[in-house]
Amino acid sequence: MPLGGGNKCGCCRKTVYFAEEVQCEGKFFHKCCFLCMACKKNLDSTTVTCHVDEIYCKSCYGKKYGPKGYGFGGGAGTLSMDTGAHLGIRPEEPAAHCPTNNPNASKLATKFGSSDVCPRCSKAVYSAEKVLGGGNSWHKSCFRCAKCGKGLESTTVADKDGEIYCKACYAKSFGPKGFGFGQGAGALAHAQ
Repeated sequence: MPLGGGNKCGCCRKTVYFAEEVQCEGKFFHKCCFLCMACKKNLDSTTVTCHVDEIYCKSCYGKKYGPKGYGFGGGAGTLSMDTGAHLGIRPEEPAAHCPTNNPNASKLATKFGSSDVCPRCSKAVYSAEKVLGGGNSWHKSCFRCAKCGKGLESTTVADKDGEIYCKACYAKSFGPKGFGFGQGAGALAHAQ
């Protein structure tokens, strides 16, 4: 025990006396200083996670240091709009979605020396990256809905005039309009 009455708090650096002491990873804290570095929630032995000299709740630690990307959400069945900006995380900006601008892919195909050209990006499609849909060959990354940009599969694709759509956007754009053809069970939508 150092001179001055007790150990120093890992947060405020003031003396921690035995009655108010919380220990974590060999460091001492006041009970009132034992807070998540990001969200300031009170911590205990079951909720604390340490990273170097910092302490976090499990949720903030996961957002800051856990795996990133699709499929690594906040838990089963959760949807979070939290980008983690308060933790210093900069979310990646998705690439801008570009609808197909190639009305006649067959002319470009002969130019590239390949029989398959992606109608979305007008580049050659090789067999390792080919996805068939709507009567054309597409790159897997270009095989997306022309309206919302959602990734498509052979079971979710609908095509019209050489363009591909997800079933929802296709139904909204080209499906029946009027009362009784709403957005879901019991919904009424007024089509213009």
